[in-house]
Amino acid sequence: MRDQKEQAAKEAKREEKRIAEEPARLARERARRKTDLAREQAIQKEQAAKEAKREEKRIVEEPARLAREQARRKADLAREQAIAKDQEARRRKAKNQPPE
Repeated sequence: MRDQKEQAAKEAKREEKRIAEEPARLARERARRKTDLAREQAIQKEQAAKEAKREEKRIVEEPARLAREQARRKADLAREQAIAKDQEARRRKAKNQPPE
C-alpha cells in the first residue's frame, strides 16, 4: 500500500514536472522548426542562385557552342564530299583501265 502511495506520488511529481517543462519544450521545438525553416530557405536561395548562374553561363556560351557545332558539321560535310569525290575518281579510273 505504501509502495502504491509512493508510486502515485512519484507519478504526480513527474506529471507536474512535465507540465512545468512543457512551455520550455514547446519553445525549443518552435525555435528548432524556425531554424530548420531558415536553413531550408537558405539552401533553396543558394540553389536558385547557382541555377541562375549556370543559365547565364549557358546563354553566354551558346553562340560559341553553335559556331563550333556548325564548323564541325561543315568539316564533316567537306570530308564526306572529299571521300565521295575520291571514290568517284577511283571508279572512273577503274572503268577506263583495260582488263589485264
